[in-house]
Amino acid sequence: EPMVFPEPVISIAIKPKDQGQAEKLGIAIGKMVAEDPSFRVETDEDSGETILKGMGELHLDIKVDILKRTYGVEAVVGKPQVAYRESITKAVSDTYVHKKQSGGSGQYAKIDYTLEPLEPGSGFEFESKVVGGNVPREFWPAVEKGFKTSIVKGVLAGYPCLDFKVTLDDGGFHAVDSSAMAFEIASRAAYRQTVPKAGPEILEPIMKLDVFCTEDKMGDVIGDLNRRRGMIKSQEPANTGIRIKADAPLSEMFGYIGALRTMTSGRGQFSMEFSHYASTPKNVADQVIKEALEREAAKKK
Repeated sequence: EPMVFPEPVISIAIKPKDQGQAEKLGIAIGKMVAEDPSFRVETDEDSGETILKGMGELHLDIKVDILKRTYGVEAVVGKPQVAYRESITKAVSDTYVHKKQSGGSGQYAKIDYTLEPLEPGSGFEFESKVVGGNVPREFWPAVEKGFKTSIVKGVLAGYPCLDFKVTLDDGGFHAVDSSAMAFEIASRAAYRQTVPKAGPEILEPIMKLDVFCTEDKMGDVIGDLNRRRGMIKSQEPANTGIRIKADAPLSEMFGYIGALRTMTSGRGQFSMEFSHYASTPKNVADQVIKEALEREAAKKK
């Protein structure tokens, strides 16, 4: 059975200082990806930057360190970016008609459909309830494909949209003008039309934390976690003092290693791993959307 590696929750952009470094960077990254399946690399098509993706701040810090020390790559490293997601909060039934007449043959596709939220971690689901051939069975996969290719970009901030179901309820077709392509175009437009009506929300990665500190520092550590929107799950005695288990949003945990050292005079330790995605408070969502729009605007300059 193949091992399943979790999706990365954090990314940073990296740019080689010059063309000579670009080749070095490419070779180094190729080797590093082969060694660590939880480390991913992509190219941002708009900016041409190389995007490193990993499981946490420390994971990427180590990768950047390896690039610089082991491979001697000189590069400019951007700020860490959290891998937010989007979803919907309410069910909506809607209709979309794609109609195009150009000279001889036209394009026609009509779909009646319902979008509904699913349990966290469900991903994307599609079902057709069409009866009586109003949308011929051969076009159902095209409807699914149109939605599936659209969900990579959410309507709020452009993050992938997950955990919802599309049901094709009914529709209409034209014997000459309907094609798989027409139905795919219709469902892509339907996604953009209906997701904004379905209570879209921003989801953020929540990390599972294990923090060890001495008993006299426990109050400071818990107070700090509360300020980071952390949820304390348990406190128990450990060999070195106290073990605190908590959940906290990744976006609030940047620089935690230094903060914990300072609070505990260098004696605190912690481990952190991805737990789940959860909806963000409104003020956080507003900030995420604002930053995404600013990044898009900067790319277009």
